[in-house]
Amino acid sequence: MSKLEKIYLDHASCTPTHPLVVEAMVDTIKNTYGNPSNLHHFGQVAGKAVTTARGEVASLIGAKAEEIIFTSSGSEANNFAIRGLATANKKKGKHIITSEIEHFSILNPLKKLRKMGFEVTHVPVDKYGMIDPEDVAKAITPKTALVSIMHANSEIGTIEPIEEIGKIVNEKGITFHVDAVASTGNIPVDVDAMMVDSLSLAGSQFYGPPGAGALYLREKTRIVPFIEGGVQEGGRRAGTENIPGIVGMGKAAELARKEMDTRMGAIKPLRDKLLNGLMNSVDSIYLNGHPEKRLPNNINISIEYVEGESILLFLDMKGIAVSSGSACTSRSLKSSHVLSSIGVEDAVAQGSILFSLGIDNSEAQIEYVLETVPPIIKRLRAMSPLYEDSQA
Repeated sequence: MSKLEKIYLDHASCTPTHPLVVEAMVDTIKNTYGNPSNLHHFGQVAGKAVTTARGEVASLIGAKAEEIIFTSSGSEANNFAIRGLATANKKKGKHIITSEIEHFSILNPLKKLRKMGFEVTHVPVDKYGMIDPEDVAKAITPKTALVSIMHANSEIGTIEPIEEIGKIVNEKGITFHVDAVASTGNIPVDVDAMMVDSLSLAGSQFYGPPGAGALYLREKTRIVPFIEGGVQEGGRRAGTENIPGIVGMGKAAELARKEMDTRMGAIKPLRDKLLNGLMNSVDSIYLNGHPEKRLPNNINISIEYVEGESILLFLDMKGIAVSSGSACTSRSLKSSHVLSSIGVEDAVAQGSILFSLGIDNSEAQIEYVLETVPPIIKRLRAMSPLYEDSQA
């Protein structure tokens, strides 16, 4: 493999846009420029394009087309869900349950709600980042109006027991939201099996365009609009629709639904080859997240006596793109709240790297990565007095 080739192993941050998605979007940009709110021919063509895409996104998660609300991103969908569902249900109670390892687009809106008089309970996770459904059950009070738990953690890859949690929450008659941004399009997601009332997803996580997301909202579930103005999205999310983005997300959803098994069947062996190779060639290295119940493309490791940012930069010089955490924390000097929650010491957490694979990665690329990483770790440790002391 040419060492000049760029290797992208940061799919958890954003996936490349699939060529067929690009093709659909370009065609839309050229030929579909009417406003779906208008009744003339051009508006009808645009409206039909949105309707088709809505149906494809719904099919991906086992929902009805009318239950899909398009947003600008997964983060917007999460904000919309947390604020809109909490506000709509505040007469029932002002208590919300979530987990310690949620994305900041869940945690930060909850901080705002706390200032508005809501009470928030964060259930803990074990050393693998797994939530115990019984902890959710114990946290429920007569005033609990909303539970929001992620399906899979984009940073450490752990897949949560959402169906068990959904059953508990559903039996109590409490609104249940799930952040499924990291999982939708990558592993099976079924809103009925999960017993969810609301679910967030993003096209950029399954080879759709950035800037296109959606919120699933079960029929008759009440929500307060996040963006007000026009009557778009059934009056729940105002603003002229991003037609090319929506069409692209719809095409990506169609491809993900049809190709999911094939994609993951190809990616998982490459992930395992990379993980086993790293574990066998680098000492004092640890896998973060559940060893089995994890996203099939995710490897999050902590390497002692080195800085994750340094590894990232050295790998980038070798043409390999990885992440030192979630896309929303990688520019922060703070330790990951996810790693802290699973008990990783700050010093070790600073040496964390996330490899997330995709459909374009090859075995030759993985072999090149395995040739490249150990010398970088050796070089960085040669500059570390802590590593020198550990070897004494």
